[in-house]
Amino acid sequence: MVETLPHHTPPPPNHHQVLVLKSAICSRLLLVTLIILFRTLVSPYDTSASLNPPCLSTPNPNSTTHPSPLENGVVWDSVYFLRIAQCGYEYEQTFAFLPLLPLSLSLSSHTLFAFLSPFLNQRPLLALSAYVINNMAFVLAALYFYKLSLTVLKDPQIALRATVFFCFNPASIFYSSIYSESLYALLCFGGMYHFMSGGNNLAVLFFALSGCARSNGVLNAGYLCFQTMHRAYHAMFQEKRVTLALQIVIAGALRTACIFAPFVAFQAYGYYNMCVGRSPDEIRPWCKARIPLLYNYIQSHYWGVGFLRYFQLKQLPNFLLASPILSLALCSVVHYAKSRPQNFLSLGFLAPMEEKSRGVVFLLDELSRSKEARSVKKSSVRVEEHSNLRRRKNVSKGDAANVHLESEPAAIWPGYLSASVLPFVLHLGFMACTAFFIMHVQVSTRFLSASPPLYWFASYIMAYPGKYSRWGYVMWAYSIAYIFLGSLLFSNFYPFT
Repeated sequence: MVETLPHHTPPPPNHHQVLVLKSAICSRLLLVTLIILFRTLVSPYDTSASLNPPCLSTPNPNSTTHPSPLENGVVWDSVYFLRIAQCGYEYEQTFAFLPLLPLSLSLSSHTLFAFLSPFLNQRPLLALSAYVINNMAFVLAALYFYKLSLTVLKDPQIALRATVFFCFNPASIFYSSIYSESLYALLCFGGMYHFMSGGNNLAVLFFALSGCARSNGVLNAGYLCFQTMHRAYHAMFQEKRVTLALQIVIAGALRTACIFAPFVAFQAYGYYNMCVGRSPDEIRPWCKARIPLLYNYIQSHYWGVGFLRYFQLKQLPNFLLASPILSLALCSVVHYAKSRPQNFLSLGFLAPMEEKSRGVVFLLDELSRSKEARSVKKSSVRVEEHSNLRRRKNVSKGDAANVHLESEPAAIWPGYLSASVLPFVLHLGFMACTAFFIMHVQVSTRFLSASPPLYWFASYIMAYPGKYSRWGYVMWAYSIAYIFLGSLLFSNFYPFT
């Protein structure tokens, strides 16, 4: 006898968004509380961050300011961001920090928070602006991430679980500090959501701005390239419309160029400031390069970033520090590749129609979308209902002990293994390889923290019982431990990630 599932009254449409909002706010309050607590109880390793020498352009170089309690959290890269917001790009190495956050701080301190200028000096006012902007941006990023997850996974519960995990992610300390992670996550998730919803122009705008927050924002152009390849393939080989395929390629190239444009403009700005009008003795080596990329030179010269340059025995502790996030990224990519090898290896071109039914609409061009959507809608609904029914049966109380991740993956992971997740998995794989082989590996925790597949993969592991369910507790323990560890170490100028 088959037991029927109990009937539950569905929550209001905005119920999950309210929960996301509460989770995001609670997580930021927790982080701010921990930062203040640990900063009060522990003596900082380096107290020089509160020093604020006058800008090079200041007429009176002997003027000094007294540090404010608001500046206690100005540690590590925060020193650079505030200095740029206050004085502009004075030194070559400061061009490693992209301008969106400093510009936002400078603008807000002269507008929204200008009424506090009689009570606060410029630097603490900029710090206050940074705390407000970054924490608000994080809350908005969480809301965008939930909408993105719901659009891709088609499962409100899994989307909510993934978003809550993002709200308490291992790199949380950076999202409430004077770093660019919050702005980047907001623009990245916003661009991904509009990309998946068919709003390519908005997606381009968000992705272009993300490239003004962090250099890896330009990699978001890969989503548009992936879309362009599939649309051109569909027009060329399925609709036999060569002209349309050419139009799609040109439109995709223009959109990609728009995403790269702000980053390229910033490099040109650096070249103008550091190279133009200099005497031969003052000119820097990178100015003479065939392609004078200031950012690459700074990362290599000042921070020692390069292929396998971090593979040293003394860096073993940093590899261990990054191993949890890299392991999660590896499992996320490998599980998708093993479960959908044909789709993964062919970059989605040879995916069965059943798999494409969830993600085909965002890949098609505007002229074909409405027609294809009508043909896909019925099969998509049937596939989703069938998958949800099998999944609920598998996780019912009587069958919970028999669930395995390897058996019938589409029934257990219906959203994560869909065709629409593929570009996100490919993006995560490229980012993880870059972090492991080229970057300072300990930065991986925050570098990968805005990659949706990490949270989607983790949320499915947490949601379904079975022999791997204990890994859900391990991931939560890892995240909570890094939140406390990061709040203790990072806020007191000790090395973290």
